[in-house]
Amino acid sequence: MLNIPQLLATELDLKPYQVQNALELLAEGATVPFIARYRKERTGEMNEVQLRDLFERYSYLTELEERKSVILNAIAEQGKLTDDLKAKITACLQKTELEDLYLPYRPKRRTRATIAREKGLEPLAEFIKSLNVKNGVTASLEAEAVKYVSETQEVKTPQEALKGAADILAEEVAEKAELRAYLRDYLLAEGVFVSRIKNDYPEGTTKFEMYRNYQIQVKNIAPHNMLALCRGDAEGILNYEVAFDEDLVLSYLESKEIQTKIRVIRDFYQAMLKDAFNRLMKTSIVGEVISLKKTDADIESIKTFEANLRELLLSAPAGMKPTLAIDPGFRTGCKVVVLDQTGQFLEYQAVFPHQAAEQRAKAAQTIKSLIEKYQIELIAIGNGTASRETDEFVTQVLQAIDRQPIKVMVNESGASIYSASKVALAEFPELDITVRGAISIGRRLQDPLAELVKIDPKSIGVGQYQHDVDQKLLKKKLDDTVESCVNYVGVDLNTASKELLTFVSGITATVANNIVAYRNQHGAFKNRRQLLKVTKLGPKAFEQAAGFLRIRGGDNPLDNTAVHPESYSVVQAIAADLDVPLNQVTQIAAQLKKTNLKKYVTDSVGEPTLRDIISELDKPGRDPRAEFKYATFREGIKEITDLQVGMDLEGIVTNVANFGAFVDIGVHQDGLVHISQLADRFVDDPKKIVKVGQVVQVRVLAVNEKLKRISLSMKAVKQ
Repeated sequence: MLNIPQLLATELDLKPYQVQNALELLAEGATVPFIARYRKERTGEMNEVQLRDLFERYSYLTELEERKSVILNAIAEQGKLTDDLKAKITACLQKTELEDLYLPYRPKRRTRATIAREKGLEPLAEFIKSLNVKNGVTASLEAEAVKYVSETQEVKTPQEALKGAADILAEEVAEKAELRAYLRDYLLAEGVFVSRIKNDYPEGTTKFEMYRNYQIQVKNIAPHNMLALCRGDAEGILNYEVAFDEDLVLSYLESKEIQTKIRVIRDFYQAMLKDAFNRLMKTSIVGEVISLKKTDADIESIKTFEANLRELLLSAPAGMKPTLAIDPGFRTGCKVVVLDQTGQFLEYQAVFPHQAAEQRAKAAQTIKSLIEKYQIELIAIGNGTASRETDEFVTQVLQAIDRQPIKVMVNESGASIYSASKVALAEFPELDITVRGAISIGRRLQDPLAELVKIDPKSIGVGQYQHDVDQKLLKKKLDDTVESCVNYVGVDLNTASKELLTFVSGITATVANNIVAYRNQHGAFKNRRQLLKVTKLGPKAFEQAAGFLRIRGGDNPLDNTAVHPESYSVVQAIAADLDVPLNQVTQIAAQLKKTNLKKYVTDSVGEPTLRDIISELDKPGRDPRAEFKYATFREGIKEITDLQVGMDLEGIVTNVANFGAFVDIGVHQDGLVHISQLADRFVDDPKKIVKVGQVVQVRVLAVNEKLKRISLSMKAVKQ
């Protein structure tokens, strides 16, 4: 069998010790964030991306080896396992190749070939196979077939016997691994996707219009186009197929199977091969090719979703400040909530600024009163219905206030999902669903990461065909992304919700609940060691989690840093050598940078960890996220009808796809900056130019009010 660690080292360009140690850590229950951050010496400083790639490939190869074992046993039980076949199976590196080799031996339903074998026609098929130029055998097929005519076997004529033999041979040909591999590779290289919109849908009536008469080579189809074809087909709007030169394929099959055959059976073989191709190979191989391209599209789409989600989760927080959050509405009014500097709910009011003048004046007074009463520093306005009208109303209110809060339009995608969830119900059982939504809007301005982890990532609005891709793979990748982001930023142990704690390295949902329960019962944690008093949080979980949990104003200043408790003794030694009290060690950055790190290297703590420690002490408790910025939408532009071609506007990127970026310009309908309009140079990947949450300047290229489509450009627009 395969030497998996050695193969992984070769494939991923890693040293054997890196692979071996990383796999050992994984087997011990260590998480990727923990290994990447706190076990750099053992892995040769592998980062999270390298570790996840390693573990994914390891999982694939492990499953492959397990499948090989099952297949080898199954073929051996049939008495058909040859040394050559065993060697081919053992050497396989891809599941598709392995299944091709197993296909002839796989238990199958009753086929035309099995029926022919039941009628005793396999010897006839073997005889026909033996008729080749090399051994000089010549014979009449009809004469040989007569021997197999039998009433008891229900073979009435020589032609029926030959037809049964052909069925046996056709199945053998269709199950040859090398022929299937050729056909699959040929379609991937030379096949063409062709699609047509069904006649039921007149021109211009469907979102799949570009696929009305669409053709593209299989090898060149973009992931979003592949997923669009699949969705259009699933919705019954279009049909698509893979077109290719079938004559060329048949010629190839003939060159492989007929070349050595004597002339008398060539016509028989040509007919048999055509049947094998059309009946047994074409549909299944085309299906495999479509599945392969769909899988590739899924992977690329999920990668884009991962990148967007990471940017959204790591969006700059406006800060934990007193916040007024508004969920806008026309008829039902605006839901206004007040949150304190820790995100706690304080008060709720409903105002109706978009109705009668009297109601508008009353709403203005309410907003002004709340701002002054709670010394509001941030105002979050959801970007849904009535958002621009509400934004303009609040702007007018602020003109009468000396100390004006920062006012930000907040993307409310997923807020309604959260407000109706069990999480929101448990947190605010006494509040209306719309009030919970307003709270979510305010909190995601204060700290996007802490709030967005409560929502299914698929509902946040930064995916690309997220409901069409492999859902199991999508969930794993998105969970990995959330875990990575949470541990990258770190979590305040004394304010984090149980949902946020669940994504901390080593902490399960049960332990997260227990941490919150302990905190509620005993008050704020004063040091990290207290975690060991939490039910079901043992030494292993503590090791994995402690470095990612922060305690502000606790007993030990190191508890508010990413320095792991296992390294506290090193910091104490450095502080002692510098003759500085431990509680002042974070205030001597210049001295720390001059420290000779080699002096403190031990068997378990090397220079990589020491460099991290010095870096952390330089800026203890720092938030690694970017500086907070927000877009200012142009006054008077509230609806798509207000747009004019040539307008220059400011907006915020809400989603990045393989074909471009979507930008919110404040008209309730995101505009699309096509990949060709992202920059004045060629762009092969939109993610290299823009990211979710980025403030950009755009120019309106075209507006289609009927289809609600806005085309934008970032070319020749100063950013």
